[in-house]
Amino acid sequence: MDGDTFWSALALVLVIEGLLPFLSPGGWRRGFGQLMQLRDGQLRFFGLCSILLGLALLWLLA
Repeated sequence: MDGDTFWSALALVLVIEGLLPFLSPGGWRRGFGQLMQLRDGQLRFFGLCSILLGLALLWLLA
């Protein structure tokens, strides 16, 4: 992976991450509040699922 691909991927992540707070700030705030109530183990599980899903998508697209 070259530098341009990395920076393009990072830029795309930032765009996707910014969509929900831009389109629905109230919904994003409620969702974030619910995330704050989860235990560490639950957050780690969702983080692991996100990592595995991202790796699977990269593997399928490569």
